[in-house]
Amino acid sequence: MAKDFTRLENVLKNFVEEGKNPGCGVAILQNDEVLFESYAGYANIAEKKPITRDSVFRQASTTKLFTYAILGMLYEEGKFLFSDPLYEYLPEWRNTKKFIRDSNNAVRAVPVDHPITIRNAVAMMCGLPYCMFPNPNATDPTLAAMSRQMAKLMEGNDKDPTLREEVRAMAEVPIMFEPGTHWQYGFGSEITGALIETWTGKPLREVFKERVIDPLGLTRTATYLVDDVIKENLVTQYRRTPEGELIAMGPEGDRGYDPEVHPAGARVNLLSSPHDFAVFMQMLANGGTYKGERYLSEGTVNMLHENQLSDEVLPDFTNDYLAGYGYGLGFRTLMTQKYGHNGRIGCFGWTGGAGTWAEADPVDKLSIVYMHNMMPNDELYHHHRVRAAAYGCLLGD
Repeated sequence: MAKDFTRLENVLKNFVEEGKNPGCGVAILQNDEVLFESYAGYANIAEKKPITRDSVFRQASTTKLFTYAILGMLYEEGKFLFSDPLYEYLPEWRNTKKFIRDSNNAVRAVPVDHPITIRNAVAMMCGLPYCMFPNPNATDPTLAAMSRQMAKLMEGNDKDPTLREEVRAMAEVPIMFEPGTHWQYGFGSEITGALIETWTGKPLREVFKERVIDPLGLTRTATYLVDDVIKENLVTQYRRTPEGELIAMGPEGDRGYDPEVHPAGARVNLLSSPHDFAVFMQMLANGGTYKGERYLSEGTVNMLHENQLSDEVLPDFTNDYLAGYGYGLGFRTLMTQKYGHNGRIGCFGWTGGAGTWAEADPVDKLSIVYMHNMMPNDELYHHHRVRAAAYGCLLGD
């Protein structure tokens, strides 16, 4: 019997009709086939251009999931062990320091007790927050130091720094805490990307294309805004005011997709469609296979989404949006349903800052991907409603 997705379809329509976002889409795959797709609203409101299956969205942090899947491939090739210190591959990280407060409450930098390991970096326990741009008002000493390093990299340059330049510069910054003792979302993903570049000898975006985009046949996925098909189908990003007005944002936010100012070796941000990203998540839900081709072993996929956070560290990862999840090697993973998740224990995925959400269910072998592009993204409002409706439709029989 075909499943009834009317409730999920109505959720998307209500988002648009109530002015919660300009337009959105969802794709659900199971057993390598499309189970459901639905699109609502506009890719461009002024032009009355509708969201369709071809629509392409800015991924922001869901980009990281490609990075971590590739990391799993390289792990299987014997390139590293998660217990390896970073400095074995990135020598500038040999003499890491951390900030502490002494008995007089003064901040000073001292050597770490243990070096940062690859596991610490991948599981976001390396003690470095995000710092994409200099923050002159930073009060945290680590973030302030990172801001100074970023300012040096950007000074006098009309092009963005490369990933390796950033990672090399941040190695001089004392971290926030002893590695492995806390969870802090941030620069660990950049370190992971630099490791992949070191092992492959290629910019991360090229590895994305060679290892994921081309093999999986993702025709609506790219890292640069140069292909005519991608440009034609890119949705407009909107800013939603406190009064609910949706205002189109200008092209300045897409600098990271312009190869003229954002070189091949710079940070990677994906552009993708709900269907394409659901194909990638379906491969993971299947335990590393898609359409008969194997990309990862089932054991490696399980390892990547196994919770890495101890009972002492897990509170660092807890808020209304993340409630019920733990954090693995780059993937959020569901540990309990008691906070309001009606999917299977073990569902895993991540979220992007512009409004994207992706989750794989390894029990029922299905993937769910939802996307909009809006700031602020109102992720708690949108994603949890999509999640509730989707799993209600999928697991309701």
